[in-house]
Amino acid sequence: MLVEMKRTPLYDEHQRLGGRMVDFAGWALPVQYTSITKEHLAVREAVGLFDVSHMGEFFVRGPEALAFLRWATLNDPARLKVGRAQYSMLPNDRGGVVDDIYVYRTGELEYLVVVNAANVAKDWAHLNRLAEGYDAELEDASDAWALMALQGPRAEAALQTLTDTGLSGVRKNATLTLQVAGVPARIARTGYTGEDGFEIFTAPEDAPGVWRALVGAGAAPAGLGARDTLRLEAGFPLYGHELTDATNPRCTPLAWVIKDKPYYGREALEAAACDERLVGMMLERGIPREGYPVLAGGAPVGRVTSGTQSPLLKKGIALGWVRADLAEEGTELVVEVRGRALPARVVRPPFVPLGKK
Repeated sequence: MLVEMKRTPLYDEHQRLGGRMVDFAGWALPVQYTSITKEHLAVREAVGLFDVSHMGEFFVRGPEALAFLRWATLNDPARLKVGRAQYSMLPNDRGGVVDDIYVYRTGELEYLVVVNAANVAKDWAHLNRLAEGYDAELEDASDAWALMALQGPRAEAALQTLTDTGLSGVRKNATLTLQVAGVPARIARTGYTGEDGFEIFTAPEDAPGVWRALVGAGAAPAGLGARDTLRLEAGFPLYGHELTDATNPRCTPLAWVIKDKPYYGREALEAAACDERLVGMMLERGIPREGYPVLAGGAPVGRVTSGTQSPLLKKGIALGWVRADLAEEGTELVVEVRGRALPARVVRPPFVPLGKK
């Protein structure tokens, strides 16, 4: 029997705008409205708007909320003042990653943790197990929030037309509450495109009105297709592709997230060898896709985890794992694309200059 897909509070808006709906982690979401390339370039050149209400939101509160999150995550939330946020990961006890997350300090004794939609149930169970013995309360507030991502060099200008709160002084990774289009909201200067922008949390019933107001302020609706090509140009990982339960973050460009403090699974994570490393690769021709073999001297040395044609560069770009001795920037490799051996070069993401038109 087919299980009906869940719908975000913006489902009717997607239908009204002609979004082509697909199943993503059990949610009905638009893969595109017009074309992936048009939506991608709208974000890079002006401002685009994404529905990311499928993401999960957990609150952690209490006297030992900070101590618990320091143990449960790789980054150090002790560095966060109220109103600040950080990218982080949940390590497991096998040297891998349960999920990559964002942690927001929303109060003296309160934190908001945003997790990937496909991992909500797994993350919730994992965090509850780790929380035993801590004076901290966990709340799954995923159904209590809609979430929109306004991204692009004109994001601030578009959002400013809908709020009386000045936005020019809101720094990257800052979060605050305010009114947007006449309703209460929480915003964060964060995103998944590499561009400037804001993620906007609202009550589900308020989301359609805020969405329409943002579109009226010039934001182009964008779907999952553009979200994927944008994050690839920025060199950002996607859980289930670059990051998995078996991925050691020490062997990736994201090793900076690991801070020197006690954390769950530290011994296993530090003991694992980095026989392979996660790198960026660029091809002058051909489109690399997930699973394509990476070769050197005619022998397999790795695999592509995500790939596409960059709408800006008109070249193939990919993230993938390669043998550690071949991971240096500039190394010449080959990606096998539909049976053709195409030259590739190891490059350091991001693949395009970010934050510029």
